[in-house]
Amino acid sequence: MATILAIESSCDETSAAICIDGIMRSNIIATQAVHQKYGGVVPELASRAHQQNIIPVVQEAVAAAKINKKDIDAVAFTRGPGLLGSLLVGTSFAKAFALANDIPLVEVNHMQAHVLAHFIDDPKPAFPFLCLTVSGGHTQIVLVRDFFNMEIVGETNDDAAGEAFDKTAKILGLPYPGGPLIDKYAREGNPLAFPFPEPQIPGLDFSFSGLKTSILYFVRDRLKADPDFLKNNMNDVCASVQYRIITILINKLRKAAKQYGINDIAIAGGVSANSGLRAMMQEAAEKYNWSVFIPAFQYCTDNAAMIAIAGYYKYMNKDFASQDIAPLARMNF
Repeated sequence: MATILAIESSCDETSAAICIDGIMRSNIIATQAVHQKYGGVVPELASRAHQQNIIPVVQEAVAAAKINKKDIDAVAFTRGPGLLGSLLVGTSFAKAFALANDIPLVEVNHMQAHVLAHFIDDPKPAFPFLCLTVSGGHTQIVLVRDFFNMEIVGETNDDAAGEAFDKTAKILGLPYPGGPLIDKYAREGNPLAFPFPEPQIPGLDFSFSGLKTSILYFVRDRLKADPDFLKNNMNDVCASVQYRIITILINKLRKAAKQYGINDIAIAGGVSANSGLRAMMQEAAEKYNWSVFIPAFQYCTDNAAMIAIAGYYKYMNKDFASQDIAPLARMNF
C-alpha cells in the first residue's frame, strides 16, 4: 500500500493531493487572483502567495483524504519546468516534510505529469499513444511508450497555443486570463466568419507567432474602418480565432497519428479544458477512427493530482530523489 502526498507549485496554483494505491483521495487547488490586475502572472507575487497557501492546502488535502500525515509513504513534488520562485516554495516544503517524517522524495516533471493525468480515471489509454500537451507555456506532441518512456515528436517553435489564446484576448481588449473568455464568446459565434491563415510548418512542429500577428493586423484594420467592429463582432472573431488554433493542433495530430500508426490519441494541459478543442477532438475521433482520451476538467489545468499519479508510478519503481535536489525553471522532458 502506497500513500503519496503530492505538491504542485510551478506557476500560480498552489495544489496538494493525496493518492492511495493509484486512487485519488483528494485534490485541493488554491488559485491566485492577485495577478488579474497585472494582465499576467507576476513571478514574485506568485511565490509569495505559494508561501501563504501551501500549509493550509496540504492540511486540507490530508483532511479531505481522511488520513493522518503519519500515513504518508512519500512526497512527490513538481521539480520543473516553471517559475523558479514558485517551484522553490513547493520543493522546499516537500524536502522539509520528507525529512521530518523520514520518508522518500519523488521528483516529477510537470509536463510528464500532464500526460500521466490520463491514468487517474478510466478509461485509460493503452501504450503506445500520442498525447497533445497544450498549455500557456507549452505545445507538444508526445509519443508515450510507457510511464517512463516519453518522446517529444513535435513542439512549438515560438508561442504556445495557450499563449496565442491569451495574447489574442489582450488584442481584443479582454481581461486576463483571456483564454477561457475566448472559449465563452466562441460558443455563440461563427467559426468560419473570418478566415485566419494556417502556418505551413514542416514536420510535426507548430508556430503561432504568425497567426498572432495576422490577428493583430486584422483587428487594427477593422477598427480603423469601424470603431464598433469588436463590439458588434466579438463572438464571431473569437470563434474564428479559436477555430484556427484548434485546426492547427488537430491537423498536426492527424499527421503524427498517420506517421506512427497510432490511433489512441490523448490531450492534456490547460488548453485541453477548451470546449471547442474537446468538441473537435470528438469529431476527429469519428472521422479518423481514433480513440480519444481527455482528462476531467479538474485534471486539465495545473493540479497536484497529476503530480500524485506520476509520483505513485515512480514510487512503485523506487525512483527516489535526494535531499540535495533543486528545482529547475527549464527541465528536459
